[in-house]
Amino acid sequence: MAEHPAYPVGLRLTGRRVVVLGGGQVAQRRLPALIAAGADVLLVSPEATPSVEAMADAGEITWERRAYTSGDLADAWYALIATSDPDANAAASAEAERHRVWCVRSDDADAATAWTPATGHSEGVTVAVLTTNARGRDPRHTAAIRDAVVEGLRDGTLVAPHHRTRTPGVALVGGGPGDPDLITVRGRRLLAEADVVIADRLGPRDLLAELPPHVEVIDAAKIPYGRYMAQEAINNALIEHARQGRSVVRLKGGDPYVFGRGMEELQALAEAGIPCTVVPGISSSISVPGAAGIPVTHRGVAHEFTVVSGHVAPDDERSLVDWPALAKLTGTLVVLMGVDKIGRIAETLVAHGKSPDTPVALVQEGTTAAQRRVDATLATVAETVVAEDVKPPAVIVVGEVVAVGSRTPASGA
Repeated sequence: MAEHPAYPVGLRLTGRRVVVLGGGQVAQRRLPALIAAGADVLLVSPEATPSVEAMADAGEITWERRAYTSGDLADAWYALIATSDPDANAAASAEAERHRVWCVRSDDADAATAWTPATGHSEGVTVAVLTTNARGRDPRHTAAIRDAVVEGLRDGTLVAPHHRTRTPGVALVGGGPGDPDLITVRGRRLLAEADVVIADRLGPRDLLAELPPHVEVIDAAKIPYGRYMAQEAINNALIEHARQGRSVVRLKGGDPYVFGRGMEELQALAEAGIPCTVVPGISSSISVPGAAGIPVTHRGVAHEFTVVSGHVAPDDERSLVDWPALAKLTGTLVVLMGVDKIGRIAETLVAHGKSPDTPVALVQEGTTAAQRRVDATLATVAETVVAEDVKPPAVIVVGEVVAVGSRTPASGA
């Protein structure tokens, strides 16, 4: 048998009995995929890892807390043998052979009738990589090939043309805080497949250079107190290009729904009958402080964090923020879009009870090569912003966690 390559096949296990012998680390790694395949999983093992036990408690698998006995594989379609008892493994393998049950063995692949490939997934595609024969099996090499293919599909460097007509529409993609590596894999794949990209100034700009020449890039930047593309114009551009049958990505900084006007764009598309996909992104309200070594929560320091927009001052009639209430909270306050208003914000917080000595950190251009952190207090932050020439975009963190972060800076921050 070892002279011939394995024959690859996809097993459709929905509703079919799969027997797993052994509840250790091998089972812990393999069970999630079997559950996702809809298999009727029977685990036979006296013991199990906490994660495997949790699967049984949740009803995802049936667990019989005992050792293997002859007859356990009689009704199985597929078996995974992974006990710590070589004799039990050999006996179960022999039973699988008698009953013509495809069987994987974790202790002796050559004695098994099936091998588990290194698998990965990318938006409706499963990549499975097998060594051609038992001789020279190298699981690390197989996994490396799998990883390379899946990563290429996810980030768009390995593009397989669609041979079926794609449904035109719009994807609202959260690009994360700025570092191109922090966009989600789904967001990066959709970006690689786009015909048109309407990009924010705060999105991951480096990714635009990777787009093929035929992709049209529309600048939807909103520069504070400077040039900007009106929201109505952005909505119209999304609708117009989608109606032309093009795949459109609206690339936004952070998350589309965290002060990103994502819902406004979604509503406009819905009214126009344009299908829309929303891809969440990593919000700068959490990631930028983290990149600067500041945890927004910390045991014994902050049990809560609040994210607010600072684009209008506390005394502005348009403000929807209850600043007096925020001043009474003991947790962390994260202010976005508030650099030019931080003086009045600090005065308001102090006036309603927040200590003037409360630490403040301003993280400018977070997660990018230009990132810098400036520390102050509520009493000094207004003059510090001027003295240090802090410019947007900057995330402002108010609270004792700032001091925690200053004692333990993040690696690479």
